[in-house]
Amino acid sequence: MNLENYFISQFKSPYIGDDGAIIGDYVYSKDAFYENVHFKINWMSYYQIARKAMLVNISDAVAMNAKPKYALLSVAMPKTITKNNMRELAAGFKDVANEHNLEIIGGDTISNTKLDITVSIISKLNRKPLLRKGLKIGHLLAFTGKLGDSYKDLKKLLNNGFIHKNSKFVNIKLRDSFVFSSSRFLSAGMDISDGLFCDLDKLASTNNLGFKFNKQISKKVACSGEEYEMLISFSPRYKKTLIRRAKQNRVKINIFSKATRKKYINICKENHF
Repeated sequence: MNLENYFISQFKSPYIGDDGAIIGDYVYSKDAFYENVHFKINWMSYYQIARKAMLVNISDAVAMNAKPKYALLSVAMPKTITKNNMRELAAGFKDVANEHNLEIIGGDTISNTKLDITVSIISKLNRKPLLRKGLKIGHLLAFTGKLGDSYKDLKKLLNNGFIHKNSKFVNIKLRDSFVFSSSRFLSAGMDISDGLFCDLDKLASTNNLGFKFNKQISKKVACSGEEYEMLISFSPRYKKTLIRRAKQNRVKINIFSKATRKKYINICKENHF
């Protein structure tokens, strides 16, 4: 058990285990976005930092088939921050909120040595929730979009290089329209935040199943974190339906394996510790 999972295991609650906690018809989720952990201040503008901090949190809501309604922001700012920087941050938060029809209802601001952001999202379930549990033997697994670019661009930044302003590392593309229109055909799902193989490990342990791959996926692609694509499973009888739904929403789905009783071994390094 890695250190993240060990710490989580200290808390016994039926609400823990998915991208968010379901209470009634609402989903509650929270993620941190910290300077020198998730980003460096010279990599992104303050506007881009605020946008990404919001989007990585909204991704958890989308992954559970929930529509975000409210957000609470906690922003720890260095004393050197300027009013112009603050306006950029506020604009980034507000623009994402407007794009996803959610309201920022409060939070907290404190002085700090660096810029650290946490966001809490309160979301309304869109029909039934999409959970990590529900995978069955023979179900197909797929991911949306393309994987690997986030890791590639992170390496450029770590080597003092530059990336395009539309890079996935900066400008996340959520798959909300596809999830909301296809959720009733899906048996399990989650967003890919820690890398495909790491997140497959979560599905495997939750459902006590493994996977048989029908295509080879390179380690660079499979271990790339912060992709925020969707990892989904579904019965083979819905394959044509989901391919059609993906096309309608201009999203590519890549079917790469099926669920089996075979033990799954994750070959990627954990991103948290």
